[in-house]
Amino acid sequence: MGSARASEAAADLTTRARIRDAAIHRIGVDGVGASVRAIAEQAGVSPGLVIHHFGSKDGLRAACDEHVLRAIRESKSTALASGSAPDLLAQLAAVQEFAPLVAYIVQSMLTGGALATAFLDQMIADAEAYLAAGVAAGTVRPSRDPAARARYLVLAGVGALLLHVRLHPPVGGDYAATIRELTALTAVPALEIYTEGLLTDRTMLDSYLMYVPDPPRR
Repeated sequence: MGSARASEAAADLTTRARIRDAAIHRIGVDGVGASVRAIAEQAGVSPGLVIHHFGSKDGLRAACDEHVLRAIRESKSTALASGSAPDLLAQLAAVQEFAPLVAYIVQSMLTGGALATAFLDQMIADAEAYLAAGVAAGTVRPSRDPAARARYLVLAGVGALLLHVRLHPPVGGDYAATIRELTALTAVPALEIYTEGLLTDRTMLDSYLMYVPDPPRR
């Protein structure tokens, strides 16, 4: 009996994950207005089973957010904590795997609203955490304001992605090609700036810190 229950629970989790992944895909293609019926059809289940597992469409959206954020957090944490070229190259090679997640992020941000704001805020909080892990591992320089740095990096990254998608919409919904194109355009200059810096001295930074009433210190 125990074995039967364990098998049933495992199948239930598999079905739940399949529905969640189908929702991420459909939202990435159709936007956050994707219907429960369309998601159910993508997953090969009934609309009633979607509601059974997630309670509502909002519950499903929350599960999708959680999964996408976790995937981003784990990939960034691995790359920054190790600081290794193989890890970075492996992530670049896995672009096809990340394409549905990127499409989901784009649709969420373009829709806006409270859910998008909460999603972005969590991305920033996660970024602060994995940057701190990088600092602890010795692969990331400390910051005088870790929270502000995390916010800037997320806003810059998401902003560049949204702008690129707006100017160069994915053909046939092929976000993998879009990601490869954006990476080809930005990877070298981004890594150069993050690794070697841009300015040759501290003049602008020191001047601004003198201007700010209560500058962060390091």
